[in-house]
Amino acid sequence: MSNERKPFRSSRLALAKAAANSLVCVLFTLLVAPAAWGQDQPISQARTVSIPISIYTQQELKTGQQQELVEVDQLIVRENGVEQTILSIRSIDEAPLALAVLIQDDLTTEFNLQLKDIANFIRGLPKGSRVMVGYLRAGVLQVRQRFTTDLDKAARSLRIVGSSTTVSPRNPYDGVLDALNRFDSLPAGRRAIFMVSDGVDASQGFFGATPSQSVDLDRAIFNAQRKSVSVFSIYSPTVLTDNRNSALALFGQGSLERLAKETGGRAFFQGQIAPISYDPFFRELKLLLDRQFLLTYLSTSTKKGFYRLDVLSTNPDVRIVHPKGYVYR
Repeated sequence: MSNERKPFRSSRLALAKAAANSLVCVLFTLLVAPAAWGQDQPISQARTVSIPISIYTQQELKTGQQQELVEVDQLIVRENGVEQTILSIRSIDEAPLALAVLIQDDLTTEFNLQLKDIANFIRGLPKGSRVMVGYLRAGVLQVRQRFTTDLDKAARSLRIVGSSTTVSPRNPYDGVLDALNRFDSLPAGRRAIFMVSDGVDASQGFFGATPSQSVDLDRAIFNAQRKSVSVFSIYSPTVLTDNRNSALALFGQGSLERLAKETGGRAFFQGQIAPISYDPFFRELKLLLDRQFLLTYLSTSTKKGFYRLDVLSTNPDVRIVHPKGYVYR
């Protein structure tokens, strides 16, 4: 029989919709590990890692309706293929959401038709959520509203976009980096960014705009992972990408997709055009945020470097969105 240490696991994890306010709560039981922790790894050499995860079923995603109960069974976390010890899973009530809403200021004028839907989405967030509203523009992140629990005030801070090259940012990821730093003053909890952008980093020319070449995209991913911030986005063309430059649009969408996948978020597209309606995206986004939890585990990895993450459920019907990895320095 192997002497390998067995991690703590959730033997039964259930998601239930709270009847009073339609929020999601989590119930789970941790089983005591069969081998003592100290036999294999000194506690002083371990470290805790917290990551955002979203748990849902394919049926929920297809129908847009949340089920009353979702059986997750055992939840397993692996770093580079090595199973780790789950310490806690914090739900909406235990970890209120802090959401930064970022809008690229040189989006085409079609975007202005979506302001009402974005405002309604902000007002519909769970009570206790903190929201910041900012615009990604040339040289600076223009903060229209600092983090506040007054959701109506945050919604009213939205404005129409400039739709001009004079306000075009060098790339949207400088502003994302600025927004990430603004989470530092907030209490611990679930953190996310929702951005509307074309995703194009034009600071290093055409070939530098590819998802694999953008240095600022890499920095945004690293800092979002380090701060446990999920990034969700909707692609919308700007004055630069509205000329049907399909290559630039694909570069931008690829960058938004990479940023979302590597931070545990989701990127939404409707081809290369401005979406006619954000409602389908907001329905899925609401499901992902309502089913988002802050998972904390004990990592046995002590060497600096990149660690690939896998978060799995033993229930094959369950889907889990999570960061694809992180860099430990």
